[in-house]
Amino acid sequence: MTDFTMEKGADGVAVITWDVPGKSMNVMSMEAWPEFEALIDDALADEAVKGIVVTSGKPDSFAGGMDLNVIAKMKESAGDDPARGLFEGLMGAHGILRKLERAGMDPKTSKGGKPVAAALPGTALGIGLEIPLACHRIFCADNPKAKIGLPEIMVGIFPGMGGTTRLVRKMGAMAASPYLLEGKMMAPAKAKSAGLIDEVVDDPLAAAKEWVLSEPKIVKPWDEKGYKMPGGAPYHPSGFLTFVGASAMVNGKTKGVYPAAKALLSAVYEGALVPFDTALKVEARWFTHVLMNPSSAAMIRSLFINKEALEKGANRPEAPDQKVRKVGILGAGMMGAGIAYVSANAGIEVVLIDREQAAANKGKSYSEGLLDKGISRKKVTEEKKAEVLGRITATTDLGALEGCDLIVEAVFEDVGVKAEMTKKVEAVVGEDCIFATNTSTLPITELAKASERPEQFIGIHFFSPVDKMLLVEIIKGAKTGDRAVAKALDFVRQIRKTPIVVNDARFFYANRCIIPYINEGIRMVKEGVEPALIENAAKLLGMPLGPLQLTDETSVDLGVKIAKATKAAMGDAYDDTTDEVLFFMEEQGRLGRKSNAGFYEYDEKGKRQLLWDGLSERFPVADTQPDLHEVQNRLMFAQVLEAVRALEEDVLLDIREGDVGAILGWGFAPWSGGPFGWLDIVGAAWAVDKTAELTEKFGARFETPKTLTEMAKSGATFYGDAARAAA
Repeated sequence: MTDFTMEKGADGVAVITWDVPGKSMNVMSMEAWPEFEALIDDALADEAVKGIVVTSGKPDSFAGGMDLNVIAKMKESAGDDPARGLFEGLMGAHGILRKLERAGMDPKTSKGGKPVAAALPGTALGIGLEIPLACHRIFCADNPKAKIGLPEIMVGIFPGMGGTTRLVRKMGAMAASPYLLEGKMMAPAKAKSAGLIDEVVDDPLAAAKEWVLSEPKIVKPWDEKGYKMPGGAPYHPSGFLTFVGASAMVNGKTKGVYPAAKALLSAVYEGALVPFDTALKVEARWFTHVLMNPSSAAMIRSLFINKEALEKGANRPEAPDQKVRKVGILGAGMMGAGIAYVSANAGIEVVLIDREQAAANKGKSYSEGLLDKGISRKKVTEEKKAEVLGRITATTDLGALEGCDLIVEAVFEDVGVKAEMTKKVEAVVGEDCIFATNTSTLPITELAKASERPEQFIGIHFFSPVDKMLLVEIIKGAKTGDRAVAKALDFVRQIRKTPIVVNDARFFYANRCIIPYINEGIRMVKEGVEPALIENAAKLLGMPLGPLQLTDETSVDLGVKIAKATKAAMGDAYDDTTDEVLFFMEEQGRLGRKSNAGFYEYDEKGKRQLLWDGLSERFPVADTQPDLHEVQNRLMFAQVLEAVRALEEDVLLDIREGDVGAILGWGFAPWSGGPFGWLDIVGAAWAVDKTAELTEKFGARFETPKTLTEMAKSGATFYGDAARAAA
């Protein structure tokens, strides 16, 4: 079986059809390139063929891109000299697409040649757009659900099969930047308006054939004498300004930690200074540079391969289908309202319960607000809004929970309150109903004591805001059974979130790692470290928020509440170093964004401004400041060491869940692939040396976990250790 086939019609048009067996969408493999090239050679050599159309055998799509499983392993598959092997392989692919683009033209005069058109039934992403860009005209079906774009930057690479060079020469650097640097994807009609494709038609194959037979001009602008890049090349006054601005924008957004963005900009800049064929070599060299950087493989592994595996139920226990039909949500506050919205939006019948009808109605109105926002952006119809709201019953009547197969409790964080609700609800629902609590801090095993069916009691920890956050943490209590875990996983899949499953322990996994990060930043404030140094050190690591800004976002008083509860639970073992700063902020009424005053200042509209000057009056900045790398190491290891300890203690059951959960849950340096990916990049030996230094200087919280010590001795890595990497 082959991925590409060709049919030569009596009209003289050779139709090359891409149809990967057993796949719902085409993806390019290394083995398919020679097949594709052989068909191109055949069509160009056949005098009876007047032109070529490249299309897909899939009804609604052309291609989803290169197989990312292949890209993730390209470096290790490239031989003893991987850089050379990668570059030569890329240039081979460039040669195939260049052959398609030149289509038999005379190399000197550009005369002759056969027209080549792309006929796209729908979605064309990555290499699925790079191949059409090498054709002479692109026709796409009028399919509003289709996506057209080059999203490679989102997984740590950039369009390296000619897409970067061709799009910039087609549109100009400024116009191409949203599609290259941001991975922007659009429906066909908008892609045509933007200039990514040429035609949107009802029947792209028929239109492509007609165009091929019309004897069109086929020489690409960049192959013509006197070609000038739209918007100006780097040495042109307007082009110079474009590239200066682009460099500032890229470095401002990425802080220099995402190698693909910088490499992409370099490929565009350098490629714009040389002829087209040389520019392809420049692109290949920079793409090789990115593939040689461990960041690209780590991002692909965590953000695509591992994430997809978890969403498909990689760690789901054996159990019959547990699809949720009717969910009861206890508590219509921000969390409950968000859970109700994502559930109803996924087609699940929802009963939203609160003590007061006004509160229940307010919870339902949250969904209405989100749907109205969708309507204003033309992403939701009035019919869809009515359909979703029609699935939500807002009430105070617990009797309405009858028939629910899943309960999600999101009431006040108090063991007694939750226990009372558990007993009341279990008296109403059926014996097969699974009961889940949305607690973020309280032990699941303790809460399950209030249940008559602890094997059906589980934690489902959502992150706020529920409609935006992708991660859901599923927590198994000591007696939680397999069916409850399967139910939770199937529910999370229904609402299109990514699940991780962890065992019960204080703060579970995500908060266990986030809290030390926040505490380390606050601890440094007390020590006299310049707050701006703390915040920028974090952002230069690739963290989306510094620890002080993160505290503002989650609220200072929540931090105070957690500190008091933790101290009560731990007694003398509790470290109160950060309490002075947090309690001071609460006393000042600076509770974070919600009060328009926190570690940062905010304007009257709630927009964050500069760091608050009053902080240094209470906690003076020291005359001598620490080295940037020391601050970064403290912030990074505060999180990473907790992740390793969670693995050692069997709280975390799978390093894939640890990495995906860290990136999606609190934005842990995505360029690194997660805590375990980061440790593999820096190496266990380096990590052991640094933790020893930090322990000596700052204390036992940085003590090296036994796992890292053993890995340093053996030279092992997390993802190289089959026992750890296997599901």
